[in-house]
Amino acid sequence: MSGNFRVGLIQMAMSANPQENLEKAAARVEEAARKGANVVCLPELYRSQYFCQREDAALFDLAETVPGPSTEKLSTVARKAGVCVVVPIFEKRAAGLYHNSAVILDGGERVGLYRKMHIPDDPAFYEKFYFTPGDKGFQAFDTRAGRIGTLICWDQWYPEGARLTAMQGASVLFYPTAIGWHPHEKERFGAAQRDAWKTIQRSHAIANGVYVAAVNRVGREGDPGLEFWGTSFLCDPFGMIVAEGSVDEEEILIGEIDLARIEDVRRNWPFLRDRRIDAYGGLEKRFIDG
Repeated sequence: MSGNFRVGLIQMAMSANPQENLEKAAARVEEAARKGANVVCLPELYRSQYFCQREDAALFDLAETVPGPSTEKLSTVARKAGVCVVVPIFEKRAAGLYHNSAVILDGGERVGLYRKMHIPDDPAFYEKFYFTPGDKGFQAFDTRAGRIGTLICWDQWYPEGARLTAMQGASVLFYPTAIGWHPHEKERFGAAQRDAWKTIQRSHAIANGVYVAAVNRVGREGDPGLEFWGTSFLCDPFGMIVAEGSVDEEEILIGEIDLARIEDVRRNWPFLRDRRIDAYGGLEKRFIDG
């Protein structure tokens, strides 16, 4: 890691038109770069509305290859702007084989590809119908700005993924996300659900002494559909919020990754030093195995 750098989090609403979403994302990346961002992250599956609310084989047509429309357009933008971009896509890997992925473009060059490891299957989040779990494991990527890690949405609830990525030297963990309220649950459970989402990700920052950036979408999609709660945020290695978005507005959040802050927190709260890897063998067993 050569020095401090700034990240840009693109909180946006998506239309039903993939090309329109791609053009909007490109414009937002350019704007974030003008505001000083060195690494810019888009929301999960940014090129379409969140189609996993139902199981429909026709929706596989939304997928794209690598290289493809997203990488071609955003590589050009990244090269001109001199930034790194985390581009979450619906990836068509081969005939009948699809992933929920994130491509890391550094100044126009592809330096990484992460495939979502944890795939949910819940009402209105039927991702197992569409996505094969990732086969690349948890990774960190070297960019011109610094070493970063990328996981995706449902991954954000698992401490193991955050730990393994942080152990590879990432200074910031990006979590491109598509999460929101079921309309019939919002009044009763909404505040607690959103608080749990923020808390678990802040806990990854604290436990690993890294920055965490969550990048969500906004708006209502479907009928009655999901109401995406925005609230994109960046927190520091002690879980303190550096920047945070609203629940319903499109925004570009800018925040700094301060390497001295990482060093200071890890010196005073040496969780990584005191790990007992000799006692963690049980983590390799399934819960149902006892």
